[in-house]
Amino acid sequence: MSSVNGTKFNSAVFLLTGIPGKEDVHLWISIPFSLMYVISIVGNSVILFIIKTDPNPSLHEPMYIFLSMLAITDFGISITTIPTILGIYMFNSREISLNACFAQLFFIHSLQCIESSVLLLMAFDRLIAICNPLRYASILTLPRIAEMGLVFLLRGVAIIVPLPFFLKRFQYCQANVLSHSYCLHQEVMKMACSDITVSSIYGLFTNLLTMGLDSLLILLSYVMIIKTVLNIASHAECLRALNTCISHFCTVLLFYTPEIGLSVIHRFGKGSFPLLQILLGYISLLVPPLINPIVYSVKSKHLFNSSSGSSAGATGNEKHGPPVPSSTLTSETT
Repeated sequence: MSSVNGTKFNSAVFLLTGIPGKEDVHLWISIPFSLMYVISIVGNSVILFIIKTDPNPSLHEPMYIFLSMLAITDFGISITTIPTILGIYMFNSREISLNACFAQLFFIHSLQCIESSVLLLMAFDRLIAICNPLRYASILTLPRIAEMGLVFLLRGVAIIVPLPFFLKRFQYCQANVLSHSYCLHQEVMKMACSDITVSSIYGLFTNLLTMGLDSLLILLSYVMIIKTVLNIASHAECLRALNTCISHFCTVLLFYTPEIGLSVIHRFGKGSFPLLQILLGYISLLVPPLINPIVYSVKSKHLFNSSSGSSAGATGNEKHGPPVPSSTLTSETT
């Protein structure tokens, strides 16, 4: 096992890890990973292409603009992790320089923060559509959506920028073998032989300020949505309103569940459950970009029919416009 004792910073490397004990079948493992990446990239690209080019006005409403933002972040996460994950399983290329590692973890963490923000915006969209449908169009205007998107983009980048600079100042004199096939701040930080107190506290602060705060606000949004829906007299309209939230709810679970589990293991597991840590790591980075396009294409008939070339006149079970009782419905369908 190599280390970086006394090595100059720019020439030092970390060693990435695939699945321990399965090195002899790494090439076979690369096949499903490659398929997942292809499906993720193609799926998110198709969604972006359809929303951008389809003349159906329903696909240019706020919900689909937020879906475009989600597809872009998922696309970015896939592109960021492809080189190292496939490099390990296809070519046994484990070495990564410190600077490349810091760059990768910056993009991974910043894109995850941005995705968390997009999920919050999508929850806000559902909240306004269900709880205040008559003001939906006046609240979620295109300029306001652009402003919210820009604010959350800057938030994600600004909060994560200090992390690689903290890591760059450290000396790395311990074992340099990482437990993942990509770089994460909380793991690289533990490789340092310097005092990591400030970096550790700041890392915890970023998690609480981004994903912690976002998940709390999303939960609050759903509490308000459920409270409103339960006041709807019609059982059919009640189910219809809840049905518009299914795609988003599934996406939230896919994103936050492995992230929370991985964060807990990294901070409190102290090397326990290594296979679970590896599995959660892959789920958190590979599954959302893979499943999100499928979930939204299946649940949104507008998107599904557009992707199959028959968007004209399509209506579906899940309408992403404001779903409220028919007497006050402000639907996106035309």
